[in-house]
Amino acid sequence: MAIRTITVPVKDLEAATALYSKLLGVDPYMSSPYYVGFRPDGSPEVGLNPHGDLATGPITYYHVDDIKATVAALAAAGATVEQEPRDVGGGGLTAHLRDGDGNIIGVFQGADE
Repeated sequence: MAIRTITVPVKDLEAATALYSKLLGVDPYMSSPYYVGFRPDGSPEVGLNPHGDLATGPITYYHVDDIKATVAALAAAGATVEQEPRDVGGGGLTAHLRDGDGNIIGVFQGADE
């Protein structure tokens, strides 16, 4: 599993978009009221989520081929499921788990995976 996306919760999407454009040195490849995504060369995608939990902080997403099987395997290995797989648009699915220390783990299955 590769880390391919890091999602950052933000309060002010417009201000965060300007800041992260400067930080990452690229313009967003996707910009909507619910997600702004950047794909800097050689790095994971960085997404801005205006509906994310600021207290949780950024979530690292591991892209997987079978999200249901991955969630089941991680739960069997001791993770606690926080959010079952759910559709996030365009056929993509996300799920959230916590490891034994309370750290959040994100998994993502794309529509074409």
